[in-house]
Amino acid sequence: MSGNGIQLRVRGKVQGVGFRPFVWQLAQAMGLAGDVCNDGQGVLVRLAGNGECFTARLRQDCPPLARIDEVDAQPFSWENLPDTFTIRHSAGGTMDTQIVPDAATCPACLAEMRDPRERRYRYPFINCTHCGPRFTIIRAMPYDRPATSMAAFPLCPPCGAEYRNPADRRFHAQPVACPDCGPALEWLSGDVHAAREAALRAAVKVLKSGGIVAVKGLGGFHLACDAQNPAAVARLRARKHRPTKPLAVMLANADGLPASISERLLSPAAPVVLTPKNLLPAMPEAIAPGLDRIGVMLPANPLQHLLLADVQRPLVMTSGNLSGKPPAITNGEALEALREIADGFLLHNRDILQRMDDSVVDAQGSMLRRARGYVPDAITLPAGFDDIPAMLCLGAEMKNTFCLVRGNQAVLSQHFGDLSDDGVEQQWRSALAVMQQMYAFTPQRAICDAHPAYRARQWAEEQALETQTVLHHHAHAAACLAENGWPRNGGEVIALTLDGIGMGENGALWGGECLRVSYRDCEHLGGLPAVALPGGDLAAAQPWRNLLAQCLAFVPDWLQHAETRAVRRQRWQPLAVAVSRGLNSPLASSCGRLFDAVACALDICPESQGYEGEAACRLEALAAQCPGVAHPVTLSVDNLARFWQQWLDWQATPAERAWAFHDALAKGLAALCALHARRLSLSTVCLSGGVLHNRLLRARLSHYLSDFTLLFPSRLPAGDGAISFGQAVVAAARSCL
Repeated sequence: MSGNGIQLRVRGKVQGVGFRPFVWQLAQAMGLAGDVCNDGQGVLVRLAGNGECFTARLRQDCPPLARIDEVDAQPFSWENLPDTFTIRHSAGGTMDTQIVPDAATCPACLAEMRDPRERRYRYPFINCTHCGPRFTIIRAMPYDRPATSMAAFPLCPPCGAEYRNPADRRFHAQPVACPDCGPALEWLSGDVHAAREAALRAAVKVLKSGGIVAVKGLGGFHLACDAQNPAAVARLRARKHRPTKPLAVMLANADGLPASISERLLSPAAPVVLTPKNLLPAMPEAIAPGLDRIGVMLPANPLQHLLLADVQRPLVMTSGNLSGKPPAITNGEALEALREIADGFLLHNRDILQRMDDSVVDAQGSMLRRARGYVPDAITLPAGFDDIPAMLCLGAEMKNTFCLVRGNQAVLSQHFGDLSDDGVEQQWRSALAVMQQMYAFTPQRAICDAHPAYRARQWAEEQALETQTVLHHHAHAAACLAENGWPRNGGEVIALTLDGIGMGENGALWGGECLRVSYRDCEHLGGLPAVALPGGDLAAAQPWRNLLAQCLAFVPDWLQHAETRAVRRQRWQPLAVAVSRGLNSPLASSCGRLFDAVACALDICPESQGYEGEAACRLEALAAQCPGVAHPVTLSVDNLARFWQQWLDWQATPAERAWAFHDALAKGLAALCALHARRLSLSTVCLSGGVLHNRLLRARLSHYLSDFTLLFPSRLPAGDGAISFGQAVVAAARSCL
């Protein structure tokens, strides 16, 4: 018998997240007949009768990993009215749905893993539809078990029954497994070999004795040690040749932490959260030297939960790689690359197919590094961006990501780091090929940074693709606009872009710019003065070079000031001659290098930085010790000589002087923005670039620009990790004539 009904087209993150069994269970509970299936556009639900209440419940009770972007309801005529609700086989069609990121172990799986009565008791690969690996085990689409690294593990009868039962939370959970049919642990340490529970016990024993263990995770390896054992931390730093870069720490739980931080730690993404030290258990200063925050995270997979429960101590969990090398993702790579670091290896036999670093956010939730738990979530472009042709956007050289944009959506890759590091480019190329296959993505053009020496641009020029370039700082500003939903035809804004360096107009090196920006266009209005980078790239690694350059440009009597002692200890005279002659001393208006110069004057890592941005991070932490002080220091972008004279002459504590620099810089840059905003009758200022990860500078800029509407990055990094997304919206706007 025929009859009327309704068809619901559900778009968003609705595949691989238990959405079809959720729909089936909801229909059963509401006594509705019809069916549901996956297809290329998402999920299609057909109901007999009126589905108004059903649609409301879809949104209200949405599964934890799902996200509904749109529900389009249309009348539907049944040729034969159904009397039950069924799950149909998936339909085909062009891929227009979203792949799900890996998700932290859910409460139900944790409870099951801790219950001795359950068959998955202490099983380190427990998962269900609501948690576990997703993107890191994908080989190809569609996302079915044969196309994942779980293909090597045929389901046993009990797991197969769960997999086929729509009432079970493991219905079509592709990584489903148990001790009888799934992956297993292995321990290697010299001639010692152990498996399964014995492997875990061996790793725990080494950790408790102060040793270092290489642990295979979801998207790569971690190097672990007891975070409260100073000798173990020192040993890890020495072996890894990582003298000062902060180490992430894994806690067993979020007990005692503020709700704003614990909520982020407990989210399915389970990122590293930069947390004030005074909120955490006591740890050696060597965890994060000179900083006031520690990156902490909670266990993101069952194996980590078991380790923390058995060791009963916080653990350092830092990336499993040699300095300047990409993280290991295979057992063989780890055994080779980490053999001089780790005392033992806790391995397993499930392959990692996609590298995925830990994501990092600050205590307020702003993204610093976007990877595990967030990638490959698609980003819907703002209003006006529709029917965009397929474009591949290749990002910057450092903190690289790439971006696929098509239609009205962009998919941003995981963080890769510096493409010039050995091995990173190969991982980047591999991930790019996989992502294009997954999304059936054939780009019509490639969008690159304007810098001709960037590896991504050189790669693009080797391809048979039309290539376009976008200025580095235009991309910074555009990414911030798009993240904040600025419509394509929203008009112009003032943009303040602050970072190390990026290619500007006519080959100029920018880093502290005030711009007039729309998605399509970018006009330079002013900024910090261009100052020499003595020794070129070495200036980014050795802060004293930047203090020398500032002194040569703005402080005639610099040799008389005690604050320049770090420069005077060096062989500075040949560099001064090189600067005067323009030899290997390019000019750059770099805000990052100005931070380095001030930090050096306060004797903060003056000779060399152990990691990018160390001097600036430690300068911010020093300033945080003095939250506000009256001072005589001013900074006008057209007169840095006055700033240096006032700052050097002011007798105050290092913390007070650090705070005064942040305050004066913010006030001076805000005045520049306000001047041009009022001249051009613009009321919105967007602020981006890596320097904007500095919380104090953001706060002071917000204070001095309070008369304007301010747009800051939050869901995407302020730094180069969002450059590819900025390139995408600039190129998309230019394609919409």
